[in-house]
Amino acid sequence: MAIETIQATERARTGSGALNAMRREGFVPSVVYGATENKNIKVHAKTFRDMLNAAASSQILLNLEVEGAAPQRVFIQDLQFDAITGVILHADFLAVTDETLLTAKLPVVLKGEPKGIKQGGALEQLVHTLKVKALPNDLPLTIEADVSGLNISEALTVGDIPFPAGVTPTLHGKVLVALVAMTRAAKSAGVEETAAAE
Repeated sequence: MAIETIQATERARTGSGALNAMRREGFVPSVVYGATENKNIKVHAKTFRDMLNAAASSQILLNLEVEGAAPQRVFIQDLQFDAITGVILHADFLAVTDETLLTAKLPVVLKGEPKGIKQGGALEQLVHTLKVKALPNDLPLTIEADVSGLNISEALTVGDIPFPAGVTPTLHGKVLVALVAMTRAAKSAGVEETAAAE
């Protein structure tokens, strides 16, 4: 899996006024932790936003290059957004090694068309993201789940999903992820068929 590289610059300014000025200049104040010591940095806001917009999830691995130093592999641990504008206000990066156990919230992508659709049912996705634990080299971009075998009134649970090797979900296996519900039209058709048979 190819990992994007993003440039960063160390920052010394602190305090809300200085951070707001930094944001007006087009940067996202950030912190890298998990290494020998925490490091205050700033990344270019547009570059960072474009990178996230192109990714399947906001919790991804990146190569972070601070002022020309050797890239450090990091994980986007947390993002703070402006509640009104949606602008990224702050980013927390976790420096990782091959042995760092990560907890990530990944999007669930349903694959296939359920058999129940042709029977008049409707697919309902109940869980859109799943929290998983994995080492950096095992972390996928998404969690894919095949729903093509589902008939009406059948469901897919967390336990039914074949997770990639090294990836463990944090939710109980019985939690429903998706189901094929019977639509009103299908129910009406069933009532009419029953009445005709009688």
